[in-house]
Amino acid sequence: MLSTESKRINSIAENSLYAAGANTDMIQYSFQIFKRHLAGKTILELGPAEGVMTELLNKSGLALTLVEGSSLFCRSLEKRFPKAKVYNSLFEEFLPEQQFDNIIMGHVLEHVEDPISLLIRAQKSLSPNGKILSAVPNAHSIHRQAAVLMGLLKSENSLSEADIHHGHRRVFTPDSFKDCFVKAGLKIEVMGGYWLKPLSNKQIEENWTPAMLNAFMALGEKYPDIAGEIYVISTKSNEL
Repeated sequence: MLSTESKRINSIAENSLYAAGANTDMIQYSFQIFKRHLAGKTILELGPAEGVMTELLNKSGLALTLVEGSSLFCRSLEKRFPKAKVYNSLFEEFLPEQQFDNIIMGHVLEHVEDPISLLIRAQKSLSPNGKILSAVPNAHSIHRQAAVLMGLLKSENSLSEADIHHGHRRVFTPDSFKDCFVKAGLKIEVMGGYWLKPLSNKQIEENWTPAMLNAFMALGEKYPDIAGEIYVISTKSNEL
């Protein structure tokens, strides 16, 4: 019998917009950042959903393990990536049989009930020199700041209609995101941002060219505090 959380995840997957429109470009740019830090021989990707990131990770040549809470997504992933190990499991219940050199959490921590506990759990599955590579939406993004001034959001970290549709439980600020890793006992190697996002996805998709979108993805790396997305590359603390 499915748990309440599993039912929630499957319901979101049935009408998923994770990879819709500009979100695909965002995930692909996120991969370009993560690619700079990939090492070793193995990857564990948590929450691959439609597999936009997975498609690119699969070309890295590293052994790929996928953990996805939606059975609907899992069936698709198994067909598309036959060499990958695919597990239909909640992240909090997954019991890996090995350690991994890279653990990918692309848009995961805003979904789970307890992000700190998940990070603590994940680092137990890291190889000695392994890395957790994580990205989330940024509450301080200029499009969210503008939405507050326009009365469309009560505050920068309020859940928008899109957040609710995606199943987000929170919107991180750079400080609250960083704090999760510190409290989980992880060492932050790199923290940054990407996608300087002045408008909503719909407005961008209706009016921007691919060249414009790519340029603003890159501009976000120069202005991480107000970028649409923020990321952390972390490792086990030397104290562990």
